[in-house]
Amino acid sequence: MSSLQIGFAAMLEQFHPTEAVALSAYAESRGFTGVMAADHFQPWVPAQGQSAFVWNVLAAVGERTTGDFGPGVTAPTFRWHPAMVAQASATLAAMYPGRHWLGLGSGEALNEHVVGGYWPEAPERINRMFEAIEIINKLFTASIAGKDTKHSGQYYKLESTRLWTMPEIAPQILVASGGPVTAKRAGKHTDGLITVGAPLQKVSLLINKFAEGAREAGKDPETMPKVLQLHLSWAPTHEEALRNAMVEWPNGAMKFPKADIRSPFELEQMAKMVRPDDFEGRLVISEDPDVHRQYIQGFVDLGFDRIYLHNVGRNQREWIDVFGRDVLPRLVR
Repeated sequence: MSSLQIGFAAMLEQFHPTEAVALSAYAESRGFTGVMAADHFQPWVPAQGQSAFVWNVLAAVGERTTGDFGPGVTAPTFRWHPAMVAQASATLAAMYPGRHWLGLGSGEALNEHVVGGYWPEAPERINRMFEAIEIINKLFTASIAGKDTKHSGQYYKLESTRLWTMPEIAPQILVASGGPVTAKRAGKHTDGLITVGAPLQKVSLLINKFAEGAREAGKDPETMPKVLQLHLSWAPTHEEALRNAMVEWPNGAMKFPKADIRSPFELEQMAKMVRPDDFEGRLVISEDPDVHRQYIQGFVDLGFDRIYLHNVGRNQREWIDVFGRDVLPRLVR
């Protein structure tokens, strides 16, 4: 079982890329161990205000920090052909050996609809993702061996090729899972699991299904990374913490699936219905660092070995200072 790592979630939806990179470096200087940044084409709501190109930002993060980093997550299925995601990931892994991991998901219309393609229902999106993972794995394996590979499947084709820039060891592939079926398939076909904060009972089910799939494939789930992204709202006062959640991250309180929504302006209208009680069980809002520590510790106790924290407010440096001093050192594996 690996040691506990608490990383920083760099929100490219909220911060200019220059600031996101600077915050990543600052977080590392205060005890955070790595960086996660999502591949968004648009922010969730207009108030967030940014949406930088994740691969550029990750390269800059690699230069400014020393810990692990990866896209948490990118969809290798609509805006991107899987081969392009494989090339981007392999390049980062070649530049920063042993530090880069590849987080993959099935996509959201908010980001993927921009290329004007057909937007299928969830089962097809998930099947597309796993076929894309097959292609990426083929490219990684063949390219390390100095060979070409090809693919002809239900959704994708790849003519004979290889990745000419490749690290000695392929990046770990982690799959974002929000349901038990996907979690079990992730255990069978990938290196690790990514999920987001949810009630502990639900998250425990995902971990168990992931482990079940891993064992069916002859793998030891105890040795496989289990990665969590946690959204939270801390500020010096409860009123400020609540305001930050309501203004900056109302999407965190929406209890319905958001994968089919295409515009930040649509979500902005839906956000007008969000009330403070809607965050219950989905995002901890508190001025007390120990409340946040206890919440995070619950997920550590479930078996997560890498947790990336996102404070939803603009008070990033103040939050990093407080959590680096009062929260991270008190978490126990």
